Amino acid sequence: MARILVADDDGHIREVVRYALEKAGHDVMEARDGVEALRLAGEADLVVLDIIMPGEDGLAVCRDLEGRVPIIFLTSRAEEVDRVLGLELGADDYVTKPFSPRELVARVKAVLRRLARSDEEDAVIEHRGLKLDLDQHRCFVIRSEIELTVTEFDLLRTMMSTPGKAFSRSELVDRVWGRDHHVTERTIDSHVRRIRKKLLEAGSDDLIETVHGLGYRMRA
Repeated sequence: MARILVADDDGHIREVVRYALEKAGHDVMEARDGVEALRLAGEADLVVLDIIMPGEDGLAVCRDLEGRVPIIFLTSRAEEVDRVLGLELGADDYVTKPFSPRELVARVKAVLRRLARSDEEDAVIEHRGLKLDLDQHRCFVIRSEIELTVTEFDLLRTMMSTPGKAFSRSELVDRVWGRDHHVTERTIDSHVRRIRKKLLEAGSDDLIETVHGLGYRMRA
């Protein structure tokens, strides 16, 4: 069971989402606007976040939270630009309105599963001063800890699992989001750019190499 914050100014949508998530065994909190969402987010394991809200909108909330909690956006079909921007800002997934409650629950389950360590993986991955603690979902550069979103963590874990291997952008999408997603190459580039910036600011070497025309690899 996870504690999930549902932030949407539409009371009917909050009610539908609450019912679906509680039926799946989760504890649910509600927020009616961005300010209330920021106040409650520290108590949540995951946030289901509407983009269009009074006060601070969902994009501003996502930017303010900066990877401290996984985020799934609720968007309308007309908000494609905002949806892409949300993923670039660090959101972990999105569900398009009108949505199926079953699909939303599945998305929540998938993001929470990504937070958990796979039994087949070592508890810690280390490479050239970079360390990922998979049990605690924490990243260290030398001895300094840096904050990564769930998606950034998964991308880094994928590349660190096989240093020197070139991963295509489509392969990275499959590894992180799954084959049923339509994440653009631009989104992958944005996430990698954010990871590079965080690593360099923490004192790491530039460990992620661009493979032109294909994707990325971890420097061997």
